[in-house]
Amino acid sequence: MNRSFPRSLGLLAAVCWGVVAGAVVEPVLTSKAGPWGQLESRTVYLEPPESLLAVVAKPSTVTRWTFEQATAHAVRETLVKAKVPEAVIERLFSPVRFVASGNSIVLQPEVEDLAALSQESRSALYLELAKHAANEYQRDPVFILGGDVDDWMQGASLTPPQQALFRRLLWKRGGATVFSDVQALLGLAKTPDEVNAVFRSVTRVRSLLVELKLPLAGDRKAFIDYWAGGQADSSRSAFIAAITQRRAPQTVDITHFLPSLIRQRVYTFPEMDLGLKGRFPDCHWTSLNFFNATPKDVYLDTKFAAEHLLKDYAVVDAPYQFGDVLCFLDDGEGLHTCVQIADDIVLTKNGDSILAPWTLMLLKDVDAIYRRSPNTRIQGYRLKK
Repeated sequence: MNRSFPRSLGLLAAVCWGVVAGAVVEPVLTSKAGPWGQLESRTVYLEPPESLLAVVAKPSTVTRWTFEQATAHAVRETLVKAKVPEAVIERLFSPVRFVASGNSIVLQPEVEDLAALSQESRSALYLELAKHAANEYQRDPVFILGGDVDDWMQGASLTPPQQALFRRLLWKRGGATVFSDVQALLGLAKTPDEVNAVFRSVTRVRSLLVELKLPLAGDRKAFIDYWAGGQADSSRSAFIAAITQRRAPQTVDITHFLPSLIRQRVYTFPEMDLGLKGRFPDCHWTSLNFFNATPKDVYLDTKFAAEHLLKDYAVVDAPYQFGDVLCFLDDGEGLHTCVQIADDIVLTKNGDSILAPWTLMLLKDVDAIYRRSPNTRIQGYRLKK
């Protein structure tokens, strides 16, 4: 088994900018050449439909830092260790900002307190807050994938003051740039429409639009075999074989190569009725149903999903093939699964939230989300024939 991140997966090799007739052309990510063909990717941000946003509870505008099973002395020590300015600590321990509830301590910082923290201090403190379940947005922050804040901002429906505050309150979780102070952004909203715009912006999810360049430059049989994923009776085989005959320069969306169930789901958010089983589909449901024409909801049970993976899949190392399940492991604990598509592109559903869509992402971006420690590693599993 590999004990480290499998570097043999080709990272997307190039980012190209251009101008056509005075118009800026969006960045294009070019994949490493392989049996999958030559791929080009562009980014897109998926917004939850209004029908979903309408049923999801919006957070309040009051920021709360909750320290569970803690004393006032221990909380103060945590703040000092994180290098929170002394003036901020004193304000947080004033009667109007400090709440002791049972065995928990709750601090209520204002925007001025948040802005007074350096990124280093905020990162250290928020990593501690993320250990407590009550701190939802520290545990599950907004990820700025690739660290490109300008790219994230382009489609965000935020006012100039909200944009400035967003940039000011970014922090680092490992190698990822993230944001957690959603309540503070909502506090700057002046109308219900602005509240909805903020929530819509922070719940967007970045995905890749991936296209195959034709005519095919590589070996036709290797291409067909790769995208078949070991499924000899694949209903996709006729189309996969047909496009290898194309000779004119053109591109094809690779979602046409995905199994039917996943082809229907990619770039979408779960419908409400998918939660009737008690929870919405998660990464394991997605990974283990990848080749299934009809989904098996038994994979909503994490224990059953793990048993199926260990029994019916063979352990494999990189380079991975189309349809391989990639499992993030840390000290024996399974943190996440996703599915190898091609090169460094994977299919993933990051969580069982109704606000978590099915997306195509770079493996390094998924790694940034789920890497818990230096011991976190990726292990591949391939469905046995």
